[in-house]
Amino acid sequence: MKKSIATVMLGLAAAMAVTSVAHAQETTGRGSGEVRRIQPDQGKIAIKQEAISDLKLPAMTLSYKIDAALLKDIKPGDSVSFTAERVGKDYVIKEISN
Repeated sequence: MKKSIATVMLGLAAAMAVTSVAHAQETTGRGSGEVRRIQPDQGKIAIKQEAISDLKLPAMTLSYKIDAALLKDIKPGDSVSFTAERVGKDYVIKEISN
């Protein structure tokens, strides 16, 4: 009986781990668009982007959080490609290039 309970618990833990990995994959996506505004002091960038299906985002202008160090070669008007992820209710750019 104890062995059966341990087996069930192990199975549940494995299922939760797989679900967590799948959820993490669903919250990251690649996008492209045009830089509209940069606020390095606030760690923000606004991009008029194409739809990002992995993040379930339609085409729109969206303000992202970003590490100011990633903005050194980026300016308003640039066409950019980026990787973003959803963190809580925020969208955060992890990589960006023009």
